Amino acid sequence: MRKKLLALALVAASAGSANAALSQGDLAFTSFNADEDGWAMVALSSIAANTKVYFSDNEWNSTGTAFNTGESFSSWVTGGAAIDAGTVIRFSKIDSSTLLAASVGTLARETVASSANWGLSQSADTLYAYLGTTATAPTTFLAAISSGTFGTATDGSLTNTGLSVGNGAIQLKPSSDYAEYSGARTGQADFAAYKPLVGTIANWNDLGDGSFAANVPNTTAFTISPIPEPGTYAMLLAGLGLIGTMIRRSRSV
Repeated sequence: MRKKLLALALVAASAGSANAALSQGDLAFTSFNADEDGWAMVALSSIAANTKVYFSDNEWNSTGTAFNTGESFSSWVTGGAAIDAGTVIRFSKIDSSTLLAASVGTLARETVASSANWGLSQSADTLYAYLGTTATAPTTFLAAISSGTFGTATDGSLTNTGLSVGNGAIQLKPSSDYAEYSGARTGQADFAAYKPLVGTIANWNDLGDGSFAANVPNTTAFTISPIPEPGTYAMLLAGLGLIGTMIRRSRSV
């Protein structure tokens, strides 16, 4: 009886959590592989079922108004179930129309007249992840990663994206073929605390130019050690008080 009541108290304390719309930094790059033409990302917030995220390695232009043309657009539909915060998703073989895949959900090419040159370039390239009304009309930029230099005409801009280097945008070595986040994936009190860690290039293992088509990114989930908020403590104490009252009553019978 005591165990059942305690379980109910804990459930009440944690009730009310729900998936929210993604915002900048809620989906963050954790690897980039220009040889295998893939990448990995961590969800730092829960993602609602059937969310659609777009990707493009077309450069966002210097005026911050549109994508350049000549490269590719793709989309990821997360699937019929919500994705828990901390989940790492791998996107692979984007250069292949038959082998491209996501470890969760469905990755597909977007039919855009200007799309060409599928896959990531071995020279300087920038990849953007964003929400939008269409592949070419972003409404919220979630993250970006570049093996070029942000702010140049050839490598892509961050103007009007809401992103900056270290804050949703990762700046790798020039012409890097492979890089991966190598920092902590445990120990933080909440998932938002991982955003600055993932955004700090010192926490990445950047292998630079080379041949890394066979490299497989780390997809170990990120976890937290939450500290209950005061309101949660109050609800838990109320539940424990109820348990104490019921125990006293049972003894008096």
